Amino acid sequence: MAVFFKTQFLFSVLIFSCFFPCQIYGSKSLFHVKDVLPLLPGKVSWPIVNSLYSAVDLLPSFMGAASISNNNTLEWKGACFYKNTAWLELHNKTGSQFGGGTVHIKVSNAHSYTCMDLYIFATPYRVTWDYYVLSREHTLEVKEWESQAELEYVKRKGVSIFLMQAGMLGTLSALWDVFPLFTNTGWGENSNIGFLKKHMGASFDQRPQPWVSNLTTDDIHSGDFLAISKIRGRWGGFETLEKWVTGAYAGHSAVCLRDAEGKLWVGESGNENDKGEDIIAILPWEEWWEFELTKDDSNPHIALLPLHPDLRAKFNETAAWEYARSMVGKPYGFHNLIFSWIDTLDGNYPSPLDAHLVASVMTVWNQLQPAYAANMWNEALNKRLGTQGLGLPDILVEVEKRGSSFAKLLTIPEQDDWVYTDGKSTSCVAFILEMYKEAGLFGPFAGSIQVTEFTIKDAYSLKFFEDDPNRLPKWCNADETVKLPFCQIRGKYRMELPGYNTMDIYPHMNEKCPSMPPKYYRPLSC
Repeated sequence: MAVFFKTQFLFSVLIFSCFFPCQIYGSKSLFHVKDVLPLLPGKVSWPIVNSLYSAVDLLPSFMGAASISNNNTLEWKGACFYKNTAWLELHNKTGSQFGGGTVHIKVSNAHSYTCMDLYIFATPYRVTWDYYVLSREHTLEVKEWESQAELEYVKRKGVSIFLMQAGMLGTLSALWDVFPLFTNTGWGENSNIGFLKKHMGASFDQRPQPWVSNLTTDDIHSGDFLAISKIRGRWGGFETLEKWVTGAYAGHSAVCLRDAEGKLWVGESGNENDKGEDIIAILPWEEWWEFELTKDDSNPHIALLPLHPDLRAKFNETAAWEYARSMVGKPYGFHNLIFSWIDTLDGNYPSPLDAHLVASVMTVWNQLQPAYAANMWNEALNKRLGTQGLGLPDILVEVEKRGSSFAKLLTIPEQDDWVYTDGKSTSCVAFILEMYKEAGLFGPFAGSIQVTEFTIKDAYSLKFFEDDPNRLPKWCNADETVKLPFCQIRGKYRMELPGYNTMDIYPHMNEKCPSMPPKYYRPLSC
């Protein structure tokens, strides 16, 4: 009975605070709807929490930098405290070689008595966090700067401050929202579907059975594109986030090839070998297809995109095979993975993502997994600077010394002829498009197009594919109630490829294009 009355009382407070958030004690409410949620029973609170927050709320927002230059004071509005200021004081309290510093943060004007603000503080050399629940001046102590370079950096740029807009509860909820994206469960699959519906407007309409086409491989030709969408497990979660930032409705790709004897093969960058490494491989169709039907636990949805007959006639199989064989066994193209997505200073980042946050995330990974970070971006960033061997902190310092910005550095186009320490780097789609380039499909534009700048959406948007439904194989869409312009050969849900087969090629294609969800509009010049 006591539990019942407690619950009723909390419901009353909750409802009251919803309708009268600022009427108690002047401008500050006693409670706020978001703050009392942890006190409610789990069956009551979590549905409300999930309606308020999502995985996107896990991303912090850049507020600015606490600086010492000209006694500048940073001011901003927080999620809990609406009036905040910060400044940086340099000192040497410990008598260390490079001295230390204190970030002063004064927070006030809280919207309720029960809220708190959660912050992340970062330089190129360190990341830390703190939270504040009292209206007063707080301090964050840095006992010693790591090096002269860090000291010089904070003198010029200060300490970056990021706000977790969702607060403590929202951040925990967002973590709860992100976690299932990567689980190989029905819960994980539904979470990925829900995320893509919410943030991209994807439909996920169920197809009539059978969900695997009774295809005839005689109708598959060299150069035919395989668009693949995985919706559960490790790769399902990764692809969901990739789709969201790039606008692609597929997260992986492969390509078909026939050899001189007519045998059908599949070329794929990102095929996992016996050591668990993602490499470039060429597999017999039967082996690849059997794996996708029986062993791939990511619930892959697969579409075959046949080349247009005119391009098929131009496709130089000899050159395509020569290129493919030269790449077999090389690592998946992690080096250029993120750079195909970032083309502009601010037109490719779904809110609250921005270049500041990308740099902060890189800094965290650089500390936790230095080898992984070096493989993912350090070498690629060095190529953009024309330097060699600089670590991420030194890269961030160097770009500032040159009077540029990290945001601008990220927009420099990847070059197809760049050779990394482990060879040429091609992601799944770059591998296919480089093969297309070698096979002659880009014609006179081949020298002015960097295919490592293409996302999967950029690839399936190319006007390279069959545009006459009457020429599609007879088994294509045979059991579909909705006739797609391509052949979906596996999957419970109908695949969508917005913009499919619509883009003519042009010089320097996809080097300066925005990609903002949920519509991902492109200007006419792009």
